[in-house]
Amino acid sequence: MKKFESRLLGVDQGSTVLFSDFETDGVMWTGTGPRTCRHRVSFAEPFAAPPAVTVGISMWDLDQKTNQRADISAEKITPEGFEVVFRTWADTRVARIRADWMAIGLVTDPEDWALY
Repeated sequence: MKKFESRLLGVDQGSTVLFSDFETDGVMWTGTGPRTCRHRVSFAEPFAAPPAVTVGISMWDLDQKTNQRADISAEKITPEGFEVVFRTWADTRVARIRADWMAIGLVTDPEDWALY
């Protein structure tokens, strides 16, 4: 559990198309076995510390002839951003994926003083 010691919480959110491999015969559409796509997201403003981040699939387009296997997560979370990571495996054919995300965390107050 994250506990915040300030009344200043920031929320940033967004949506991004991770890939559209059916248009380009990309590996998510034509490949087999383990496959990974990483997409870097930058926050609108930096948080004071790494925030709590959630990601979810908001649009998926998969071939109905194979099993639908998908894993999505947030990795490498920093105050400035994170990576959305999508994985699939075996014979799953993924045409395209859009991910929505939300980050919640402590932000700095412009009135705060930094003493060095």
